Order: sequence, then structure tokens, then C-alpha cells
Amino acid sequence: MALSISLFFLLLLFPLKCVSSLSLMTKGSSLSVEKHAEDVIVSRNQMFCAGFVEVGENAYSFAIWFNESHTHNTTTVVWMANREQPVNGKLSKLSLLNSGNLVLLDASQITTWSSNTASHTQVKLHLQNDGNLVLSDSKGTTLWQSFDFPTDTLLPGQPLTRYTQLVSSRSESNRSSGFYKLLFDDDNVLRLIYDGLDVSSTYWPPNTGTIWQAGRVNYNSSRIAVLNSLGSFTSSDNYLFFTNDYGSVVPRRLKLDCDGNVRVYSRSEALKQWYVSRQVINDACSIHGICGVNSACDYDPERGRSCSCLPGYKVKNHSDWSYGCEPVFDLTCDGNESMSTFLEMQGIEFFGYDHNYAQNSTYMNCVNLCLRDCDCKGFQYRFDLDQGFDCYTKLDLRNGRRSPSFTGTIYLRLPNGNNFSKEESVTVAADDHVCSVVLHRDYVTKPANRFLRFCLWLATAVGALELVCFLMIWGFLIRSRQKSGADQQGYHLAAVGFRKYSYWELKEATKGFTEEIGRVDGTDAHDGRLVTWVREKKRRNSWLEEILDPAIGTNYDMNQMEILTKVALDCVEEDQDVRPTMKQVVEFLQSHESDAL
Repeated sequence: MALSISLFFLLLLFPLKCVSSLSLMTKGSSLSVEKHAEDVIVSRNQMFCAGFVEVGENAYSFAIWFNESHTHNTTTVVWMANREQPVNGKLSKLSLLNSGNLVLLDASQITTWSSNTASHTQVKLHLQNDGNLVLSDSKGTTLWQSFDFPTDTLLPGQPLTRYTQLVSSRSESNRSSGFYKLLFDDDNVLRLIYDGLDVSSTYWPPNTGTIWQAGRVNYNSSRIAVLNSLGSFTSSDNYLFFTNDYGSVVPRRLKLDCDGNVRVYSRSEALKQWYVSRQVINDACSIHGICGVNSACDYDPERGRSCSCLPGYKVKNHSDWSYGCEPVFDLTCDGNESMSTFLEMQGIEFFGYDHNYAQNSTYMNCVNLCLRDCDCKGFQYRFDLDQGFDCYTKLDLRNGRRSPSFTGTIYLRLPNGNNFSKEESVTVAADDHVCSVVLHRDYVTKPANRFLRFCLWLATAVGALELVCFLMIWGFLIRSRQKSGADQQGYHLAAVGFRKYSYWELKEATKGFTEEIGRVDGTDAHDGRLVTWVREKKRRNSWLEEILDPAIGTNYDMNQMEILTKVALDCVEEDQDVRPTMKQVVEFLQSHESDAL
């Protein structure tokens, strides 16, 4: 009952920004990246949304976020499917296949992410009120859920187990995997690990004592940690904390930030923003790798964290301090100890990467110990009440931090003859060096697509060629029609004695071949058809002379003309049954061949 009341008040307070009618996905349905503002799955309580989020230039990831906005600058993302491989902003889609597998396809139809599930029954994808994206079958069995694959955030009720881990983002603007991890180690202890470009180390709990001194236990092998809705975080290794606003009903999230610190964020509805209600590590400079190699970290509560290169070193990458600093000198190692000198710097500690350790050692003994080692970058020299002065030669100058409470001294090994001073260093606020690499996603075509593109171009070219040919033929016909004038008709009439009619003239005379022609001018035949006129002439004795063209003259055979005229008249009988076949015509002509001769 209390949980229902809490959710009711959260619904009243939480701003609604996702506008969508999608409550779930079924087999055969898809979400399109080109309609990312519309194709969004919304939880029933309207608190969470799932869809495509822009993570760079033409780069998108399928993610879950709090229902407050939908721009990559302000969206509070709590889970991401393809953080390492964003998809193209065109043609990409999330599809629930008929096989029961949930896949994310890029523009080139390459699968960039998959739930690796299968089901022969009906399945659905829905977003629960707690922010868990669940793929379940018709029996309600969970096939896949986002809570089992966290990215950098835990929501209330979402467990961190032996099989899961949180991985920070590369930066605030680059949501790909970064260098920090929160996980249960093999000794059942919850730890923070720096997994950098070339080295790895554990920095929480601090390596200053045993796990018992850190308040942890390692005999509980269940390995589970969870943040509840009221602001309490409990872990199976006995780690426990409460948020500053513990007990209040507000949206919360636990996040491993890109700076390696774990923070719990709560949302203020009055201010419409998130605030830090708990931070695991108070000293930001105790986080490994925060300033990179050959540098020192300095933290001030008012100014924040800053990084500075050691004397004799310069910034390696001005856009990313995790690369640290590089030397501006060339330190040779040829056995000549006079080639090196040491610069004393107090109040700076470098944790780890000790090559040699000498207990109760003099300063000169420590100097000689470093000079005999070509890889020695310097040594830490500090006083211990029980053991005297201890010497630690350094292979690498990593995890450096300035602290007034640190009583030791670091001696940097530098080439002799260079005028490096303690004050000579480059100091920049680390927060100003957030990696600004913009993610992008180009459309990568496959060979099949290149072939299809070639076919399309070929079809287009052939179509264009056919169009040109059609236009040329049409133009030729028009010109031919125009040239069929009186002059050509006169030449033809003079040659054969007959009037030549063109196709266009016949079509025009018959009104599109809808009316018959063949009527002749003259007093004898102007009222009858040509066939009727010939038949009437045939009844007379001199009929053949009357129907022949006078231009022929007398140079013809009367019997042949009579036979041909008879055949012609028989072939145009109105009754089709009376008309002779072609075989009969041939036989008739052959039978009268001797008569004609």
C-alpha cells in the first residue's frame, strides 16, 4: 500500500516528456531511429522511456532514460544497449523478430546488438515501472531483462551481482565504456577498479590496511548489493550507507561516474534537477588514473580537482588528462651516474609501482639505488617512526597527489644540466579536460548493396536510353508526316498513275478508322460501294474496259484480268461462308492458268 502511494505521488511530481502510444512490442514490430521522437516505449507509470537517444553526430544508441527530456545533452540515461557501437541515424531499427530475438540493426542491416533469445510462443517487450526493460513469453517467463546487463547505473531494486558490473562512461559527452569498474572481486569484496590504457589497479577500499580495517567481510559468497527506493545501499560484504535524504520518496539512481567516483543522485522536483545525495569517495585525488602518468592531482573543496604535470614534463593530450604527461627531455642510461640529477618535491605522494624497497636507508643509498636502475624515474623517501627512513624507487610516476599531511618527499630523476624547478609545471582543472570526442556513425555498405546500386544505375541508364529512342522515333514520324505533301504525291502519281494515301490521311479520312471508305465520285457509282459498282459493271459486255485505269492502256491480257477480278469479288463477299479459302483461291488460279496462257 505504501509503495502504491509513493508511486502515486511520483506520478504527480514527475514531468512527462515522452509522448507515445507504445506500451510494448510484439513479434514482427520495430522501432525506427528516424522516428525516434515517436517510436518510444513508455512505462505504465510514465516514469521511464525506452528508445533511440542521440549520442553523437549521426550516432544513436537504444537506451532507457528518465522521462524528462530527449536531447543527448540533458537526457538522464540509465541503461544503454550499444554504447560501444552506435548506429546510423538513417535506416537503423530495433526489431523483435518472429524467432523471439530482439536485435538492433544498423543502416547496413548489420546486427550491432542482440538479446540472444528465442521463443516459439508469443513474446512481448515492455518497460516496467521500475525502469526494467523485460522480454517475456506468453507464460510470463522472463527471457531477457535490462536489469541483468547494467551499464553505469543502478536503479532502486536493481541488484549488482557476481555476474554483473558497472562500467563508467569515457566522459560526460562520450558514453562509450570508460576506465572505471564497480564489481565484486574474487574475494567477495565490492571494489572499485581502474582499468586504464596500459595499467590496472584497485583504489577502493583503500589499500592502507586489511579489508577488516575497512569494515568489510569476505566470507559471504552471495555477492549482491542493492540500493532501495528509500536511499539505503547494502552489500553482502557488510558495506552500508544511507543517502542524505534517506526516507524521502524521490526518484534515485546510483551511478559510477566517468571520474571513477560512485554517487547517488536524487531528483528535486522543486528545482527540476538532480543533486548528489551520497558520494562514496570524498578525496577525489585518491582515485587512480584521474590525472594520468607523470602528473599530480590536487583537490580543493572550493576549486575542485586540478591536475599538473611534474617539472620536466608536458601535457600529452590537451583534451584528455587520462593520457597524463610526457617528458621533454631524453634521459640516457650509459652507466654514467653524473648524467642524472634529482629534484626534490615535498608533499607529493605516488602510490604503487615501486621497483625496490630499502628499509632504514640513507639518502645517498637511495640515490645510488635509483641511478643503478635505468628504468628508475625517481624515488620516494619518507620517515617512519618504527622503521626510520624508507626508500621506494619508482618505475612509473602514477597516482600522484598533493597533500599537506603527507610527510614524505619525492625526488624526480632528471638529466643533469637542465634548469627544471619545482614551480615549473602545467596546472589545469581536470574538470576542464573532459574528453570532447564526438561519436559518429557512417553508413557502411555491404557488397550486396554495391551490386544493387549498380543494377539501379544500369536500369536508370537503359530507361533513359529508351526514352531518347522513343523521342527520336516520334520526331521522325512527325517529320515524315509533314514531308508527305503535294510534291511527293505528284511524283508518285506521275510514276504509277495512282493516288498514294498516307497512314495519317487514311486515319483522318475514316475518323480514326470508325467509318468506311471506297465510295467513288461519278454519276454511275456515287451512291454505291466500290464492290457494288464493279458488280454492276460486270453485267455489261464492256465492263472490264470501264473499270480498268486508262493509264494502263491496252497492254494487258483480258482473260487474266477477268479471272483476277472474279477472285477479288469472291474474296470480298459479305457472307463469310461464301468467301473462298486461300487454298481454294490457289487451286482456282492454277486451274485457269492454262486458260490465261
